Amino acid sequence: MSIMTAVHRHVLIWPILASLSGIFAGAASTCAQEATSSSASRGVETSASTNSPALTQDEDITWRKLPRRVLHDQKDIWLFPAQLAKGHHWVPTLVTVGGTAGLIVADPHVMPYFRRHSGNFDDINDVFDGPITTAEVAIVPVTIMIAGYLRHDSYAVKTGLLAGETYVDTAIVDLAIKAITRRKRPSDVAPGAPFNDTFFSGGKSPFKGSSFPSGHAAGAFSIATVISRRYSRHRWVPWAAYGFATAISFSRVTTSAHFPSDVFLGAVLGYAIARFEVLRPH
Repeated sequence: MSIMTAVHRHVLIWPILASLSGIFAGAASTCAQEATSSSASRGVETSASTNSPALTQDEDITWRKLPRRVLHDQKDIWLFPAQLAKGHHWVPTLVTVGGTAGLIVADPHVMPYFRRHSGNFDDINDVFDGPITTAEVAIVPVTIMIAGYLRHDSYAVKTGLLAGETYVDTAIVDLAIKAITRRKRPSDVAPGAPFNDTFFSGGKSPFKGSSFPSGHAAGAFSIATVISRRYSRHRWVPWAAYGFATAISFSRVTTSAHFPSDVFLGAVLGYAIARFEVLRPH
């Protein structure tokens, strides 16, 4: 592939991303307007709904309160083993651990296929390389927040803040696990060498030299979960959000940046932190 072709494809992706962000922002505004008109027409029900968990959560998320919320989230996340000791959440935990372990066993057998057929994924890899996927994950919530400020739509603004909160939470957990596991990336395995014994052998930096779990998958699924839950009234939003997150996550395997088990655990962490920590009433 020529350099000009790659540059051309990179240039073309930005209008697509802008359009996608505009669609989400439009849905945000529509949803907020529908919610406002609906509550106004109910009269007595409006005052009762003021104390609902969703509205209470919205009132609690501001720029000033964001650092305190992140600290509270991290406390709950790292004390999660205490919940297991009390007998809670064992089923989803065992499913996650079992799925991750199974994929770790399968990784050495799966990655040679992607290495041999890397040319088949050139189009995907051009669109979803590392720096571009970082921008792709960030552009949707940022656009929703900006649109919220421009339209004086507090629901959209707070959706953007919640997405930022869950992104920070997942990044902290992701980097902590990477610093401990120091897993070698598939791209760092020499050609022809087996993809075994990759844990505790990567670089010292959790930012670049460690593969487990995938930070892109964690961030994409955390933001997708926030948007899907906040705008679930529009049935297409979860499909678009999770579809976009899945495409980003899959690209981390095709670019040899991560193993399938890295992506699986990252996606689960992103979803769980957003759904059961950030989006629950504080």
